[in-house]
Amino acid sequence: MNIPKHVATLGQSLWLDNLSRSLLRDGTLARLIAEDGISGVTSNPSIFEKAFATSPYYADDLKRLKDSEPDAERRYEALAIPDIQAACDLLLPTYEARDGNDGYVSMEVAPRWAYDTARTVEEAQRLSAAVNRRNLLVKVPGTPEGVSALETLTTLGINVNVTLLFSVAQTEAIFHAFIRGLNARVQADAGVRHSKAVASLFLSRIDTLVDTQLTAIGTQAALSLRGKAAVAMARLAYQRYLGIFHGEAFAALAARGATPQYLLWASTGVKNPDYRDLLYVEPLIGAETINTLTDKTIIALRDHGDPALRVEEGVAEAETQLAELARLGIDMDAVGNTLQDDGIKLFEASFQKLLQQTG
Repeated sequence: MNIPKHVATLGQSLWLDNLSRSLLRDGTLARLIAEDGISGVTSNPSIFEKAFATSPYYADDLKRLKDSEPDAERRYEALAIPDIQAACDLLLPTYEARDGNDGYVSMEVAPRWAYDTARTVEEAQRLSAAVNRRNLLVKVPGTPEGVSALETLTTLGINVNVTLLFSVAQTEAIFHAFIRGLNARVQADAGVRHSKAVASLFLSRIDTLVDTQLTAIGTQAALSLRGKAAVAMARLAYQRYLGIFHGEAFAALAARGATPQYLLWASTGVKNPDYRDLLYVEPLIGAETINTLTDKTIIALRDHGDPALRVEEGVAEAETQLAELARLGIDMDAVGNTLQDDGIKLFEASFQKLLQQTG
């Protein structure tokens, strides 16, 4: 059995959390699409920083750009956008076969605009026009300013991957912003059938931070909760997804052909070597979800994955686990806000290193 392809039969899309010219030119991405059913690609500043540092296929273009383009950020985009376009083109048959509900590639707005709604909207429009592909998702952060940007961009008909979500509260705010944007399109007599957004909920970083807090508490009850917060939170976020997008709030939009804003499980590479390498994959397989996987995690899934519908299992247990965390003084909303701010700082640091590489 081809395990990654079997996951797709359970209703979950698997996307590759990586992109480089090497993956495109040596045929790796095409093989992942054909052989493993990979149906999307996500990128971010850290991914492009690594690509520019390790792939041999950028040097000639960068030398040319240094002679013709004085701005380092525009040089970065001139290198990255052709990769995004090429990946979009490889995934276009998937996009068309699934009626625009899969087959996307994500490109991120510069992290420094994470707290500026107007500039996020402006940059998302500019990148969308520059890439000029139907199956592009522009990535914007799930900050309060990003919530407003999502609503505006959805109203404008630009498809979005909302990134750096770390709590149920942040995710639910994004769901409602997407619905407001769709309703604004309806009020403007614009179609919603081709509107698409996903909500990227980051997982491994949650356990990394919460585990540190639990270890500091040190009681047996606290230590028994290590490695459980992220999956519990994801399962409860999925319950909110079902309640919102398969409930009254979305019914009228669904009747007009709108599709829900799927949850995308991000940061699913395990950081603690004591945990199973598929900790953030196997428990979260479910209909109308996406998991974006590193190359290493795809290999692990292919080798020893045990795919089954599990995201709706253990909901009561998940509620109990989060309640116990709260009793111990761990506020998951505060954890989410801290991780979101830290994530933006990390992406901005990667973005600055990336610009130095093109300087």
